[in-house]
Amino acid sequence: MKITIMGRKCSPRESFKEHAEKKLAKVERFFGDSAEAKVVATVEKSSQTVEITIVNQGMIFRAQERAENMNEALDKCVDSLIRQIRKNKTRIEKKLRSGAIDDLLPPAEIVEPEEEIEVVRSKIVTLKPQSVDEAILQMNLLDHEFYVFLNETTGGVNVVYKRSDGGYGLIEPEF
Repeated sequence: MKITIMGRKCSPRESFKEHAEKKLAKVERFFGDSAEAKVVATVEKSSQTVEITIVNQGMIFRAQERAENMNEALDKCVDSLIRQIRKNKTRIEKKLRSGAIDDLLPPAEIVEPEEEIEVVRSKIVTLKPQSVDEAILQMNLLDHEFYVFLNETTGGVNVVYKRSDGGYGLIEPEF
């Protein structure tokens, strides 16, 4: 697994990098060498945040945790990723090597598959060309957490969303 470790508002120490590589070895067993992991550590006033994103065969796994120190946040992130993999074991198994996850998880820890996913509501949206600023304004007027729109600059379908830190995000598809 290729691991990239970055810091925002800080530069992670060598001990943190070693700890991250050791912890991610647990997750690497599920994916093999083809996966790429990105670890981003952020220092804030009262806490530290670690975000881990793993990309493998078109599937993306992401976890973000906050704690008083980076190592504690990293441990929580890895636990969260493993929990995601266990919870979605049957779906993930179809994408990854068949049976690989069964071999790695002890029998006592295998989680029974949940009921099938059911779409309970469907909605049709009319897309009109808008700027990103107009889309954010429209999202705020509707009091929604996200808003789908046709970007007048790129011509593509984009999504703007509210971030937990109070800012806004933009999702642009890449084909």
